Amino acid sequence: MATYDTVIRNGQVADGTGKKLFAADVALQGDRIAAVEPPGTLRGDNEVDATGKVVAPGFIDVHTHDDTALIDNPAMAMKASQGVTTVICGNCGVSAAPYVRSDIGHFLSLIVKKQANVAKSFADFAGKVDAARPAINGAFLIGHGTLRMNAMGDDLARTATASEIGVMRDLLDQSLEQGAIGMSSGLFYAVANAASTDEVAEVAQPLGKWGGVYTAHMRDEGDHILKAMDETFEIGRRAGAEIIVSHHKCSGRSNFGRMTETLPKFTEAMKQQQIAFDVYPYVAGSTILRPDMLERADKVLITWSDKVPGVSGRDLKEIAREMGCSMREAAERLQPAGAIYFMMDEKDVQAAMAHPGAMIGSDGIPFDTHPHPRLWGTFPRVLGHYSRELKLFPLEDAVRRMTSYSAQRFKLAKRGEIKAGYYADICVFDPATVIDTATFEKPISPAKGIDIVWCNGAVAWRDGKPGGGRSGRVLRRGDEG
Repeated sequence: MATYDTVIRNGQVADGTGKKLFAADVALQGDRIAAVEPPGTLRGDNEVDATGKVVAPGFIDVHTHDDTALIDNPAMAMKASQGVTTVICGNCGVSAAPYVRSDIGHFLSLIVKKQANVAKSFADFAGKVDAARPAINGAFLIGHGTLRMNAMGDDLARTATASEIGVMRDLLDQSLEQGAIGMSSGLFYAVANAASTDEVAEVAQPLGKWGGVYTAHMRDEGDHILKAMDETFEIGRRAGAEIIVSHHKCSGRSNFGRMTETLPKFTEAMKQQQIAFDVYPYVAGSTILRPDMLERADKVLITWSDKVPGVSGRDLKEIAREMGCSMREAAERLQPAGAIYFMMDEKDVQAAMAHPGAMIGSDGIPFDTHPHPRLWGTFPRVLGHYSRELKLFPLEDAVRRMTSYSAQRFKLAKRGEIKAGYYADICVFDPATVIDTATFEKPISPAKGIDIVWCNGAVAWRDGKPGGGRSGRVLRRGDEG
């Protein structure tokens, strides 16, 4: 009988496809799953007893801003502790490469804290990530906003010229050739809000050539969301690219209930194009502090402020009261800053999560002083609260939305399934106890019920702490596994 490096015994396998749980031994050899066989048939040098536990593929966080966190914080505890083994970075139009300027600037500072972590080419940046030997994998999108800053400097309140579009398109083409997996846009943000539909569609042309995906933080997630959806679908169609709509939501109390409009629109569009979207399991979002967003939110918490230290985690209304001014004026005084906005309806969140086209992304911002709890809690929250407690979908489907479906959409070869020959990205969790513990008051808190996590065969998380494994790698477009 063959002896493997590791055998996970006595567990119930959720193989990532949505198939019903089944009993099996899972053998690991090197960085791969070597065998999945009936219980008691495999032997290993190291045997892990998973009695009463679920053996699932490592989760894929499809919406992150972990670009340089993989370099600065290679243990990636905030993700490994959730069972996440791959993060998709470069979302919302902001990426750490290619970046040719000598200043970071406010927009890029969302994901970059050290100038040394940006790079003039994607190949150079990917080399920095690989050299950091992170515990988990990263795949990278190129941000349209970052491309704009390269080509247009600070003159961003206009549509790009033909020559500037050419510069951006060439940078994207080069980056895709070097292994980036697609392009993201963030037309909601000031750095790209002036860009026309034509500009984005023209810049995105290399996506069709290389098979890259187009992810979109849409221009509007509120009153004009349907128009923004049409624009997003048009850009993907013109670029010949598959589309992922980022963190789908209906934002602001006046838009509560509008999933009854957006979800059927997605369903119809999916008949014509390859379209999917990601969702985070919370009624609050988080981004930079914008005075124009205050009226849309029922409550605003400050996540960080460069100008006024000590306000992180506090309610903006209380801060304004202490300052003796309006909330809008207080927001201006705190700039630059970040915030959490309570602006979604729970029924809408559940409807979006349950849609066949939905997958899960955290959208956590790793460098926030007081982050949104989704940074540490997203995936266990889906398993524990939404699947086990609310029964929104079966556990097997929850796992599918976080593994194989995500791998297929982002074209990650040999990831997202418990299957012989696939990479040994695996999460063992307790289905009876798995739950998020991160809260809006105490957001930095590891989940319960995540027992052990392997990434490429190395232990990234075990017994409530980093496992010491540092076998993560950059997943490049075109990798065949």
